[in-house]
Amino acid sequence: MTDPTALTADDLSRAIHSRQISCREVMQSYLGRIHRLNPSLNAIINLAPDEELLRQADDCDKELARGNSRGWLHGLPMAVKDTADAAGFPTTQGFSLLKDAVAKNDGLMVSRIRRSGCIVIGKTNVPEFAIGSHTFNELFGPTPNAWDPKVSSGGSSGGAAVALAHRLLPVADGSDFMGSLRNPAAWNLVFGLRPSQGRVPQWPVDDIWVNQLATEGPMARTVRDLSHLLAIQAGSDPRAPLSISTPLEPMTDLGTAPPELTGVRVAWLGDLDHYLAMEDGIMTVCEQALGRFDRSGAVIEATSLTFDHEKLWSAWLAWRKALVGNKVAKYMSLPDAKNHIKPEALWEHEQSLSLGFSDFMRASQTRTAFYAHLLQLFERFDVLALPASQVWPFEISKRWPEKIGNRLMDTYHRWMEVTLHATFAGLPAISVPAGFHPNGRWPAGLQLIGKPQGESQLLKIAAAYETQIADLMSRQP
Repeated sequence: MTDPTALTADDLSRAIHSRQISCREVMQSYLGRIHRLNPSLNAIINLAPDEELLRQADDCDKELARGNSRGWLHGLPMAVKDTADAAGFPTTQGFSLLKDAVAKNDGLMVSRIRRSGCIVIGKTNVPEFAIGSHTFNELFGPTPNAWDPKVSSGGSSGGAAVALAHRLLPVADGSDFMGSLRNPAAWNLVFGLRPSQGRVPQWPVDDIWVNQLATEGPMARTVRDLSHLLAIQAGSDPRAPLSISTPLEPMTDLGTAPPELTGVRVAWLGDLDHYLAMEDGIMTVCEQALGRFDRSGAVIEATSLTFDHEKLWSAWLAWRKALVGNKVAKYMSLPDAKNHIKPEALWEHEQSLSLGFSDFMRASQTRTAFYAHLLQLFERFDVLALPASQVWPFEISKRWPEKIGNRLMDTYHRWMEVTLHATFAGLPAISVPAGFHPNGRWPAGLQLIGKPQGESQLLKIAAAYETQIADLMSRQP
Protein backbone atom coordinates (compact mmCIF):
# COMPACT_ATOMS: atom_id res chain seq x y z
CA MET A 1 0.00 0.00 0.00
CA THR A 2 1.00 3.64 -0.47
CA ASP A 3 2.97 5.20 2.39
CA PRO A 4 0.23 5.93 4.96
CA THR A 5 1.66 9.39 5.63
CA ALA A 6 1.08 10.31 1.97
CA LEU A 7 -2.69 9.71 2.25
CA THR A 8 -5.23 12.35 3.18
CA ALA A 9 -6.70 11.87 6.64
CA ASP A 10 -10.04 10.89 5.10
CA ASP A 11 -8.45 8.26 2.85
CA LEU A 12 -6.42 7.01 5.80
CA SER A 13 -9.54 6.74 7.94
CA ARG A 14 -11.30 4.78 5.20
CA ALA A 15 -8.30 2.47 4.79
CA ILE A 16 -8.23 1.78 8.53
CA HIS A 17 -11.94 1.10 8.71
CA SER A 18 -11.86 -1.20 5.67
CA ARG A 19 -8.93 -3.06 7.30
CA GLN A 20 -6.62 -2.35 4.37
CA ILE A 21 -4.09 -1.10 6.88
CA SER A 22 -3.73 -1.52 10.62
CA CYS A 23 -3.58 1.24 13.19
CA ARG A 24 -0.19 -0.16 14.24
CA GLU A 25 1.16 0.21 10.69
CA VAL A 26 -0.14 3.79 10.56
CA MET A 27 1.49 4.64 13.88
CA GLN A 28 4.78 3.03 12.86
CA SER A 29 4.84 5.03 9.61
CA TYR A 30 4.17 8.34 11.33
CA LEU A 31 6.62 7.70 14.15
CA GLY A 32 9.30 6.77 11.62
CA ARG A 33 8.74 10.06 9.79
CA ILE A 34 8.68 12.05 13.03
CA HIS A 35 11.95 10.54 14.26
CA ARG A 36 13.58 11.27 10.90
CA LEU A 37 12.36 14.84 10.34
CA ASN A 38 11.25 16.36 13.62
CA PRO A 39 14.74 16.87 15.11
CA SER A 40 15.31 19.62 12.54
CA LEU A 41 11.68 20.80 12.30
CA ASN A 42 11.01 21.04 16.05
CA ALA A 43 7.28 20.95 15.32
CA ILE A 44 6.26 18.21 17.78
CA ILE A 45 7.33 18.43 21.42
CA ASN A 46 6.94 16.12 24.42
CA LEU A 47 6.44 13.09 22.18
CA ALA A 48 5.18 10.04 24.09
CA PRO A 49 7.28 6.83 24.09
CA ASP A 50 6.94 4.70 20.95
CA GLU A 51 6.01 1.56 22.87
CA GLU A 52 3.09 3.30 24.59
CA LEU A 53 1.78 4.73 21.32
CA LEU A 54 2.07 1.36 19.55
CA ARG A 55 0.22 -0.29 22.43
CA GLN A 56 -2.63 2.20 22.00
CA ALA A 57 -2.60 1.53 18.24
CA ASP A 58 -2.90 -2.22 18.95
CA ASP A 59 -5.89 -1.50 21.21
CA CYS A 60 -7.53 0.38 18.34
CA ASP A 61 -6.93 -2.57 16.03
CA LYS A 62 -8.51 -4.94 18.56
CA GLU A 63 -11.57 -2.72 18.81
CA LEU A 64 -12.00 -2.70 15.02
CA ALA A 65 -11.63 -6.49 14.98
CA ARG A 66 -14.60 -6.61 17.35
CA GLY A 67 -16.55 -4.38 14.97
CA ASN A 68 -16.26 -1.26 17.11
CA SER A 69 -15.10 2.09 15.71
CA ARG A 70 -14.74 5.13 17.91
CA GLY A 71 -15.18 7.47 14.95
CA TRP A 72 -13.51 9.14 11.97
CA LEU A 73 -10.21 9.60 13.84
CA HIS A 74 -10.01 5.96 14.94
CA GLY A 75 -6.32 5.11 15.27
CA LEU A 76 -5.05 8.34 13.71
CA PRO A 77 -2.12 10.00 15.52
CA MET A 78 -2.60 13.62 16.61
CA ALA A 79 -0.34 16.01 18.47
CA VAL A 80 -2.28 18.68 20.36
CA LYS A 81 -1.32 22.35 20.31
CA ASP A 82 0.60 23.14 23.50
CA THR A 83 -2.07 25.51 24.75
CA ALA A 84 -4.71 22.79 25.18
CA ASP A 85 -4.82 20.30 28.03
CA ALA A 86 -4.24 16.65 27.12
CA ALA A 87 -4.17 14.34 30.11
CA GLY A 88 -0.70 13.00 30.84
CA PHE A 89 1.12 15.65 28.80
CA PRO A 90 2.53 18.99 30.02
CA THR A 91 0.64 22.11 28.95
CA THR A 92 3.60 24.44 28.86
CA GLN A 93 2.29 27.19 26.55
CA GLY A 94 5.95 27.52 25.57
CA PHE A 95 6.72 29.04 28.98
CA SER A 96 9.75 27.67 30.80
CA LEU A 97 8.18 27.89 34.26
CA LEU A 98 5.35 25.58 33.12
CA LYS A 99 7.60 22.82 31.76
CA ASP A 100 6.35 20.36 34.40
CA ALA A 101 2.67 21.41 34.35
CA VAL A 102 1.25 17.99 33.42
CA ALA A 103 -2.49 18.08 32.70
CA LYS A 104 -4.62 15.73 34.79
CA ASN A 105 -7.61 15.92 32.45
CA ASP A 106 -8.36 16.58 28.81
CA GLY A 107 -9.78 19.92 27.78
CA LEU A 108 -13.15 19.84 26.03
CA MET A 109 -11.79 19.87 22.47
CA VAL A 110 -9.21 17.19 23.25
CA SER A 111 -11.84 15.00 24.89
CA ARG A 112 -13.88 15.24 21.68
CA ILE A 113 -11.05 14.23 19.36
CA ARG A 114 -10.06 11.37 21.68
CA ARG A 115 -13.67 10.22 21.79
CA SER A 116 -13.59 10.14 17.99
CA GLY A 117 -10.67 7.75 18.14
CA CYS A 118 -7.42 9.68 17.77
CA ILE A 119 -4.26 8.71 19.64
CA VAL A 120 -2.62 11.75 21.21
CA ILE A 121 1.11 11.36 20.60
CA GLY A 122 2.46 14.65 21.95
CA LYS A 123 2.07 18.41 21.61
CA THR A 124 2.88 20.96 18.88
CA ASN A 125 5.19 23.89 19.51
CA VAL A 126 3.92 27.44 20.11
CA PRO A 127 5.28 30.89 20.95
CA GLU A 128 5.38 31.68 24.67
CA PHE A 129 1.75 32.02 25.86
CA ALA A 130 0.80 31.73 22.15
CA ILE A 131 1.53 35.47 21.90
CA GLY A 132 2.96 36.71 18.62
CA SER A 133 2.75 35.09 15.21
CA HIS A 134 6.25 33.58 15.33
CA THR A 135 6.81 30.15 16.91
CA PHE A 136 9.81 30.32 19.22
CA ASN A 137 10.27 30.06 22.97
CA GLU A 138 13.05 29.59 25.52
CA LEU A 139 11.79 26.13 26.50
CA PHE A 140 11.84 24.31 23.15
CA GLY A 141 13.36 26.78 20.70
CA PRO A 142 12.03 27.86 17.30
CA THR A 143 10.00 25.94 14.73
CA PRO A 144 11.30 26.93 11.28
CA ASN A 145 9.11 27.29 8.23
CA ALA A 146 8.24 24.05 6.43
CA TRP A 147 9.57 25.42 3.13
CA ASP A 148 12.60 27.41 4.25
CA PRO A 149 14.31 26.77 7.60
CA LYS A 150 15.80 30.27 7.57
CA VAL A 151 12.42 31.95 8.09
CA SER A 152 9.49 31.86 10.52
CA SER A 153 6.70 29.30 10.47
CA GLY A 154 4.27 31.88 11.83
CA GLY A 155 2.16 31.21 14.87
CA SER A 156 0.89 30.61 17.26
CA SER A 157 -0.07 27.30 15.59
CA GLY A 158 3.32 27.14 13.89
CA GLY A 159 4.23 23.67 15.14
CA ALA A 160 0.90 22.29 13.94
CA ALA A 161 1.25 23.85 10.48
CA VAL A 162 4.80 22.57 9.96
CA ALA A 163 3.89 19.09 11.20
CA LEU A 164 1.07 19.01 8.65
CA ALA A 165 3.16 20.32 5.77
CA HIS A 166 5.83 17.67 6.37
CA ARG A 167 3.25 14.91 6.95
CA LEU A 168 4.19 14.28 10.57
CA LEU A 169 0.44 14.36 11.31
CA PRO A 170 -2.67 13.60 9.20
CA VAL A 171 -4.63 16.54 10.68
CA ALA A 172 -3.97 19.02 13.48
CA ASP A 173 -5.78 21.28 15.90
CA GLY A 174 -4.85 24.92 16.28
CA SER A 175 -6.27 28.03 17.88
CA ASP A 176 -6.72 31.58 16.69
CA PHE A 177 -6.84 34.98 18.39
CA MET A 178 -5.08 37.26 15.93
CA GLY A 179 -4.51 34.94 13.00
CA SER A 180 -2.88 32.11 14.94
CA LEU A 181 -4.52 29.51 12.69
CA ARG A 182 -4.61 31.55 9.51
CA ASN A 183 -1.07 32.95 9.36
CA PRO A 184 0.87 29.70 9.91
CA ALA A 185 -1.50 27.90 7.53
CA ALA A 186 -0.70 30.53 4.89
CA TRP A 187 3.06 30.42 5.48
CA ASN A 188 3.25 26.61 5.32
CA LEU A 189 0.80 25.94 2.45
CA VAL A 190 -1.97 24.19 4.38
CA PHE A 191 -5.58 25.06 5.24
CA GLY A 192 -6.58 26.61 8.58
CA LEU A 193 -10.08 27.55 9.65
CA ARG A 194 -10.99 29.93 12.46
CA PRO A 195 -14.57 28.93 13.40
CA SER A 196 -17.38 31.28 14.37
CA GLN A 197 -17.27 32.53 17.93
CA GLY A 198 -18.84 29.78 20.05
CA ARG A 199 -18.65 27.06 17.39
CA VAL A 200 -15.84 25.19 19.19
CA PRO A 201 -16.32 25.94 22.89
CA GLN A 202 -13.43 25.79 25.33
CA TRP A 203 -13.33 24.25 28.80
CA PRO A 204 -11.85 24.61 31.36
CA VAL A 205 -11.48 28.39 31.20
CA ASP A 206 -11.32 31.14 33.81
CA ASP A 207 -14.11 33.16 32.16
CA ILE A 208 -17.05 31.96 30.07
CA TRP A 209 -18.70 35.32 29.31
CA VAL A 210 -16.21 37.86 27.97
CA ASN A 211 -13.13 35.94 26.86
CA GLN A 212 -14.45 34.82 23.45
CA LEU A 213 -11.91 36.20 20.96
CA ALA A 214 -9.68 33.12 20.97
CA THR A 215 -11.06 29.89 19.56
CA GLU A 216 -9.77 26.44 18.76
CA GLY A 217 -10.20 25.08 15.27
CA PRO A 218 -8.95 22.66 12.60
CA MET A 219 -5.91 22.60 10.32
CA ALA A 220 -5.42 20.17 7.44
CA ARG A 221 -3.86 19.56 4.04
CA THR A 222 -7.28 19.27 2.36
CA VAL A 223 -10.64 20.99 2.84
CA ARG A 224 -12.40 17.64 3.25
CA ASP A 225 -10.10 16.72 6.14
CA LEU A 226 -10.62 20.19 7.60
CA SER A 227 -14.40 19.75 7.51
CA HIS A 228 -14.25 16.35 9.20
CA LEU A 229 -12.11 17.62 12.05
CA LEU A 230 -14.26 20.71 12.56
CA ALA A 231 -17.38 18.55 12.79
CA ILE A 232 -15.71 16.62 15.63
CA GLN A 233 -14.48 19.71 17.45
CA ALA A 234 -17.75 21.63 17.18
CA GLY A 235 -20.91 21.49 19.28
CA SER A 236 -22.49 23.20 22.25
CA ASP A 237 -21.62 22.37 25.83
CA PRO A 238 -23.59 23.43 28.93
CA ARG A 239 -20.39 24.64 30.59
CA ALA A 240 -19.98 27.14 27.74
CA PRO A 241 -23.31 29.01 27.72
CA LEU A 242 -22.34 31.14 24.69
CA SER A 243 -21.50 28.11 22.57
CA ILE A 244 -23.56 27.67 19.41
CA SER A 245 -26.47 25.34 20.02
CA THR A 246 -27.65 25.25 16.40
CA PRO A 247 -26.26 22.04 14.86
CA LEU A 248 -23.55 22.48 12.29
CA GLU A 249 -24.98 21.99 8.81
CA PRO A 250 -23.86 18.65 7.37
CA MET A 251 -20.45 19.14 5.85
CA THR A 252 -18.43 16.07 6.77
CA ASP A 253 -19.20 14.83 3.24
CA LEU A 254 -18.70 17.54 0.67
CA GLY A 255 -20.31 15.35 -1.98
CA THR A 256 -19.02 13.35 -4.92
CA ALA A 257 -19.55 16.09 -7.51
CA PRO A 258 -16.94 18.85 -7.28
CA PRO A 259 -18.37 22.03 -5.72
CA GLU A 260 -18.53 25.04 -8.01
CA LEU A 261 -17.60 28.71 -7.71
CA THR A 262 -20.05 29.90 -10.36
CA GLY A 263 -21.94 32.91 -9.07
CA VAL A 264 -20.08 33.12 -5.74
CA ARG A 265 -19.83 36.81 -4.83
CA VAL A 266 -16.42 37.78 -3.41
CA ALA A 267 -15.63 41.20 -1.92
CA TRP A 268 -11.92 41.86 -2.38
CA LEU A 269 -10.89 44.15 0.48
CA GLY A 270 -7.18 44.03 -0.41
CA ASP A 271 -5.10 46.40 1.70
CA LEU A 272 -8.16 48.39 2.84
CA ASP A 273 -7.52 51.22 0.37
CA HIS A 274 -3.80 51.42 1.28
CA TYR A 275 -4.51 51.64 5.02
CA LEU A 276 -2.64 48.38 5.66
CA ALA A 277 1.07 48.23 4.95
CA MET A 278 1.84 45.28 2.65
CA GLU A 279 5.17 43.83 1.63
CA ASP A 280 5.84 43.79 -2.10
CA GLY A 281 4.26 40.81 -3.80
CA ILE A 282 1.62 39.92 -1.18
CA MET A 283 -1.21 41.68 -2.99
CA THR A 284 -0.06 40.27 -6.32
CA VAL A 285 -0.11 36.64 -5.21
CA CYS A 286 -3.53 37.08 -3.56
CA GLU A 287 -4.91 38.69 -6.71
CA GLN A 288 -3.56 35.77 -8.71
CA ALA A 289 -5.48 33.45 -6.37
CA LEU A 290 -8.61 35.53 -6.94
CA GLY A 291 -7.99 35.09 -10.65
CA ARG A 292 -8.67 31.38 -10.14
CA PHE A 293 -12.00 32.31 -8.57
CA ASP A 294 -12.77 34.59 -11.51
CA ARG A 295 -11.94 31.98 -14.15
CA SER A 296 -14.16 29.51 -12.30
CA GLY A 297 -17.22 31.76 -12.53
CA ALA A 298 -17.08 33.70 -9.26
CA VAL A 299 -17.84 37.41 -9.25
CA ILE A 300 -14.98 39.46 -7.76
CA GLU A 301 -15.57 43.06 -6.74
CA ALA A 302 -12.99 45.39 -5.21
CA THR A 303 -14.73 46.77 -2.12
CA SER A 304 -13.99 49.29 0.64
CA LEU A 305 -14.65 49.06 4.34
CA THR A 306 -16.17 52.44 5.17
CA PHE A 307 -15.27 52.13 8.84
CA ASP A 308 -12.77 54.15 10.85
CA HIS A 309 -9.76 51.81 10.80
CA GLU A 310 -7.82 53.55 13.57
CA LYS A 311 -10.89 53.58 15.79
CA LEU A 312 -11.25 49.85 15.18
CA TRP A 313 -7.56 49.29 15.99
CA SER A 314 -7.90 51.25 19.24
CA ALA A 315 -10.91 49.15 20.22
CA TRP A 316 -8.95 46.01 19.38
CA LEU A 317 -6.10 47.11 21.64
CA ALA A 318 -8.54 47.67 24.50
CA TRP A 319 -9.87 44.13 24.15
CA ARG A 320 -6.33 42.77 24.04
CA LYS A 321 -5.49 44.66 27.24
CA ALA A 322 -8.48 43.07 28.94
CA LEU A 323 -7.93 39.51 27.70
CA VAL A 324 -4.23 39.02 26.95
CA GLY A 325 -2.98 41.18 29.81
CA ASN A 326 -5.16 39.25 32.23
CA LYS A 327 -3.83 35.95 30.86
CA VAL A 328 -0.24 36.98 31.56
CA ALA A 329 -1.20 38.31 35.00
CA LYS A 330 -1.95 34.72 36.12
CA TYR A 331 1.75 33.91 35.95
CA MET A 332 3.27 37.11 37.33
CA SER A 333 3.33 35.68 40.86
CA LEU A 334 5.48 32.68 39.89
CA PRO A 335 9.05 32.81 41.25
CA ASP A 336 11.25 35.14 39.22
CA ALA A 337 8.47 35.41 36.61
CA LYS A 338 9.53 38.80 35.26
CA ASN A 339 12.92 37.42 34.29
CA HIS A 340 11.35 34.53 32.39
CA ILE A 341 8.34 36.12 30.67
CA LYS A 342 9.14 37.51 27.23
CA PRO A 343 9.04 41.30 26.72
CA GLU A 344 5.96 41.24 24.48
CA ALA A 345 3.94 39.43 27.14
CA LEU A 346 5.15 41.81 29.85
CA TRP A 347 4.12 44.72 27.63
CA GLU A 348 0.62 43.26 27.30
CA HIS A 349 0.37 42.98 31.09
CA GLU A 350 1.61 46.52 31.64
CA GLN A 351 -0.85 47.87 29.07
CA SER A 352 -3.74 46.13 30.82
CA LEU A 353 -3.10 47.98 34.09
CA SER A 354 -4.27 51.27 32.57
CA LEU A 355 -7.55 49.95 31.14
CA GLY A 356 -10.71 51.34 32.73
CA PHE A 357 -14.17 49.80 32.52
CA SER A 358 -15.57 52.74 30.54
CA ASP A 359 -12.67 52.35 28.06
CA PHE A 360 -13.56 48.71 27.60
CA MET A 361 -17.26 49.45 27.13
CA ARG A 362 -16.52 52.07 24.46
CA ALA A 363 -14.34 49.50 22.70
CA SER A 364 -17.18 46.99 22.91
CA GLN A 365 -19.57 49.51 21.35
CA THR A 366 -17.11 50.06 18.50
CA ARG A 367 -16.94 46.31 18.03
CA THR A 368 -20.73 46.16 17.86
CA ALA A 369 -20.85 48.89 15.22
CA PHE A 370 -18.18 47.10 13.19
CA TYR A 371 -20.16 43.86 13.25
CA ALA A 372 -23.23 45.70 11.98
CA HIS A 373 -21.09 47.21 9.21
CA LEU A 374 -19.96 43.77 8.03
CA LEU A 375 -23.54 42.48 8.09
CA GLN A 376 -24.39 45.12 5.51
CA LEU A 377 -21.59 43.83 3.26
CA PHE A 378 -22.94 40.29 3.53
CA GLU A 379 -26.21 41.46 2.02
CA ARG A 380 -24.22 41.79 -1.23
CA PHE A 381 -21.43 39.23 -0.87
CA ASP A 382 -20.93 35.60 0.08
CA VAL A 383 -17.38 36.03 1.35
CA LEU A 384 -14.93 38.83 2.11
CA ALA A 385 -11.35 38.32 0.91
CA LEU A 386 -8.14 39.68 2.43
CA PRO A 387 -4.52 38.57 2.46
CA ALA A 388 -3.84 36.16 5.33
CA SER A 389 -0.72 38.14 6.28
CA GLN A 390 0.82 41.49 5.43
CA VAL A 391 4.36 40.16 5.07
CA TRP A 392 6.23 37.16 3.74
CA PRO A 393 7.79 34.76 6.27
CA PHE A 394 10.57 36.74 7.93
CA GLU A 395 14.02 35.80 9.17
CA ILE A 396 13.73 33.27 11.98
CA SER A 397 16.14 35.19 14.24
CA LYS A 398 13.83 38.23 14.28
CA ARG A 399 11.25 38.58 17.03
CA TRP A 400 8.76 40.38 14.76
CA PRO A 401 8.80 42.70 11.73
CA GLU A 402 9.53 46.22 12.93
CA LYS A 403 8.87 47.74 9.49
CA ILE A 404 6.83 46.93 6.42
CA GLY A 405 8.47 48.81 3.63
CA ASN A 406 9.18 52.25 5.17
CA ARG A 407 6.23 52.07 7.59
CA LEU A 408 7.15 51.44 11.21
CA MET A 409 5.09 48.94 13.20
CA ASP A 410 4.14 50.59 16.50
CA THR A 411 3.38 47.32 18.31
CA TYR A 412 4.76 43.79 18.06
CA HIS A 413 1.54 42.64 16.40
CA ARG A 414 0.62 45.58 14.16
CA TRP A 415 1.94 43.64 11.16
CA MET A 416 -0.94 41.18 11.63
CA GLU A 417 -3.70 43.80 11.71
CA VAL A 418 -5.22 42.17 8.62
CA THR A 419 -6.47 39.26 10.75
CA LEU A 420 -8.42 41.20 13.38
CA HIS A 421 -11.58 41.74 11.32
CA ALA A 422 -12.90 38.16 11.43
CA THR A 423 -11.90 37.79 15.07
CA PHE A 424 -13.54 41.00 16.24
CA ALA A 425 -16.78 40.20 14.40
CA GLY A 426 -16.83 36.58 15.60
CA LEU A 427 -17.03 35.35 11.99
CA PRO A 428 -15.61 32.17 10.46
CA ALA A 429 -12.50 32.65 8.34
CA ILE A 430 -10.37 30.24 6.37
CA SER A 431 -6.83 30.63 5.08
CA VAL A 432 -6.38 28.94 1.70
CA PRO A 433 -3.05 28.58 -0.14
CA ALA A 434 -2.55 31.42 -2.62
CA GLY A 435 0.93 30.91 -4.08
CA PHE A 436 4.62 31.55 -3.54
CA HIS A 437 7.05 34.43 -3.37
CA PRO A 438 9.04 34.79 -6.61
CA ASN A 439 11.93 33.02 -4.85
CA GLY A 440 9.75 29.87 -4.80
CA ARG A 441 10.36 29.20 -1.08
CA TRP A 442 7.87 31.34 0.84
CA PRO A 443 4.14 30.51 0.66
CA ALA A 444 1.32 33.02 1.11
CA GLY A 445 -2.38 32.59 1.80
CA LEU A 446 -5.70 34.20 0.97
CA GLN A 447 -8.12 34.79 3.83
CA LEU A 448 -11.85 34.22 3.17
CA ILE A 449 -14.29 35.51 5.80
CA GLY A 450 -17.74 33.91 5.85
CA LYS A 451 -21.18 34.96 7.03
CA PRO A 452 -22.20 34.57 10.70
CA GLN A 453 -22.12 30.86 11.55
CA GLY A 454 -21.51 30.20 7.85
CA GLU A 455 -18.85 27.50 8.08
CA SER A 456 -20.68 25.13 5.73
CA GLN A 457 -20.86 27.65 2.89
CA LEU A 458 -17.29 28.78 3.55
CA LEU A 459 -15.99 25.21 3.38
CA LYS A 460 -17.83 24.53 0.13
CA ILE A 461 -16.34 27.66 -1.43
CA ALA A 462 -12.87 26.66 -0.20
CA ALA A 463 -13.37 23.12 -1.55
CA ALA A 464 -14.33 24.51 -4.95
CA TYR A 465 -11.22 26.72 -4.93
CA GLU A 466 -9.11 23.72 -3.92
CA THR A 467 -10.01 21.99 -7.19
CA GLN A 468 -8.32 24.90 -9.00
CA ILE A 469 -4.98 24.68 -7.16
CA ALA A 470 -3.96 21.06 -7.75
CA ASP A 471 -0.72 22.32 -9.30
CA LEU A 472 0.07 24.35 -6.21
CA MET A 473 -0.81 21.61 -3.72
CA SER A 474 1.22 18.98 -5.58
CA ARG A 475 4.42 20.72 -4.46
CA GLN A 476 6.26 19.24 -1.50
CA PRO A 477 8.49 21.09 0.98
